[in-house]
Amino acid sequence: MLTLIAAVIVAVVGSLIFWSNPARPENRVSFSCSLHLSAWLITLYLATASVGAVFWLRTACAISAWVPFHYWLVKENIAGTFRFSWSYLLGRAGGWIVSASVLVFICYSDSFIPAHSTPLVRIRGWGYYAYIILISCMYAYVFGNAYRALSRLTGVRRLELQVWLGGGCSMAVVILALMGLNAITHQRIYILLQPIVILGFYAGMIFAITTYRILDARQILLLVIEKSLLVSLCALVAFAVKLGMDFMLPGPFALLITTAVVLWFAAIIGGKLDRIFDFFPQAGTVRLAAFAVAQRETRLGNLEQAFSSILKGWGQTDRAIVLSGQKDLWIGSGIELSGDSPAGVALRQLRWVTPERIMRERLTPERDALGRFLSVHELGLVVIEDGPSLTLVVGVGVGASRRPYTFPQVTLLLELASIIENALERAHFSAKVQHAEQLATVGLLGASLAHEIRNPLVSIKTFVQLLPTHHHDPKFREKFFSLIGDEVARIDQLTQQLLDLAAPRTYETKLIELHPLLRSSLELVATKAVHRDIQFVTEFGASPDRAYTDASAAKQVMLNLCFNAIQAVELHQGRQRWVKISTRNTPNGIEMAVADSGSGISAEIRPKLFQPFQTTKSSGFGLGLAICSDILANLNATISVDPLQPGYGAVFRVTFPCQPLSS
Repeated sequence: MLTLIAAVIVAVVGSLIFWSNPARPENRVSFSCSLHLSAWLITLYLATASVGAVFWLRTACAISAWVPFHYWLVKENIAGTFRFSWSYLLGRAGGWIVSASVLVFICYSDSFIPAHSTPLVRIRGWGYYAYIILISCMYAYVFGNAYRALSRLTGVRRLELQVWLGGGCSMAVVILALMGLNAITHQRIYILLQPIVILGFYAGMIFAITTYRILDARQILLLVIEKSLLVSLCALVAFAVKLGMDFMLPGPFALLITTAVVLWFAAIIGGKLDRIFDFFPQAGTVRLAAFAVAQRETRLGNLEQAFSSILKGWGQTDRAIVLSGQKDLWIGSGIELSGDSPAGVALRQLRWVTPERIMRERLTPERDALGRFLSVHELGLVVIEDGPSLTLVVGVGVGASRRPYTFPQVTLLLELASIIENALERAHFSAKVQHAEQLATVGLLGASLAHEIRNPLVSIKTFVQLLPTHHHDPKFREKFFSLIGDEVARIDQLTQQLLDLAAPRTYETKLIELHPLLRSSLELVATKAVHRDIQFVTEFGASPDRAYTDASAAKQVMLNLCFNAIQAVELHQGRQRWVKISTRNTPNGIEMAVADSGSGISAEIRPKLFQPFQTTKSSGFGLGLAICSDILANLNATISVDPLQPGYGAVFRVTFPCQPLSS
């Protein structure tokens, strides 16, 4: 019955393969080969289960005689050299037809199974052994011919032929060995094992050749060896432990301990075997590199560039793309792809795509458009990762070896895409909240700027009103022109500072003098402090004061810390109301400290102070310090807060490096 079930399964598998893509020659010949093997299994079943066993055994061997020819047809289709014409069949296939016909004649002759052979006394004639030798030679020839064809093939055809060659050889060797053992021992078990071998090898081999997953014969072989070795070792351990436990414990307890020991042993040995039989030694390295970039970089431009370099190195190619965006439009690497386009729709349906997958599956207009997208941009593998608010498309070009990407590599790239998507989504969110914080800071500066701009405007207005009566006075005109220039320059400086603070930008470190920058920035918040009866104290003790940082970034951090200090002093009901800014030289660079006379920071919130959404104020989102920490990390600077001291407020310390950021 097992043989009959195997025959049905093989026929169904062949039908599904043909249905999946009838236009592909490999699928058609795999379907015909499936029907061929199914017919052989049915006759083999009849040979073991019916009255006319000898006749059905002859028929099974006769059908099997044509299998090498069918294997040769599979090889020709994989290699792309098959031509359906009479001249081709009579020329290149003539020898196969004659050889198979001779074997069929032998099967139905008395030399194969003599007439006096009975089920109880089985006799095999010289023709039976000649059949085994001749069909072995046919298998050897077809597999040798396939091996020679490997040197002329590249890409996916080479991988397909390797899989077919390895699986087919293994299946043929095992079947012939079982036939030989049956002839020698006359044990029926060797006939019953044949359908199991056929089912296992054939299903795996055809799946590897026709499925959209590209597999490497070496990877499959290593996987089989690894799992076989693991099962064998576990079986030996189970036998030894069970044998020892049976002398000391009752049966159920012995079985329980044996199971526990074998599971522990399998977990330990399985991990070691995974490392020994590692298909892609660079997989662990590329994961660590991706995690390192995700932790180190927070700016979108740097992230995309770093991830692109990692992908190029992993794929051994000079082409890699990283597209990101909302659900309907993905942009990056000079490419724009719409989610509503045929290529975008197909990519979402498939999740990953290679040119070989497009070739193997049933073609649709959407997949054809996706195939053209791969061809135009010279890509060998593209995956898509849909995040909560960001969609990521990652692709790598064809490698230098021109080998197609196999399915284990696809799964690795999907894993890398998930890491990249998380990093980019965090960077997008950080950029948005940073911009929001910038705008909030600009709003807080509005009152101060209005007051600062009003003073020069009043002076200008006064002189303009006096101009009609004093325009003949040379001293008045000179003073008027000088004042107009100075006051307009002051207004221009204030508005430019506001624009610099509000506009998002990419920070670039360079050597700057820190004290002039701090003094100019303090003008923006001094008025705000004075209006709230808060004293501003400066103590710039750093000498020299040159540091490697970005002026706009340092200004934003300082303003954020100052505004936080002013708000902390306002909320505190103490008599001392001051904010102090100081600088000093340290072994690590120049330290800027912002201290206040507020109530300080509680011990509960201190461990998470620089994480998002940590705030003690009734308004705001608690993002200011997190953004400051993020900005300073990009500039190789640090921020910290002093331990809480009773009776004192908070002291934040920012250290700017005096050396350029190492690449």
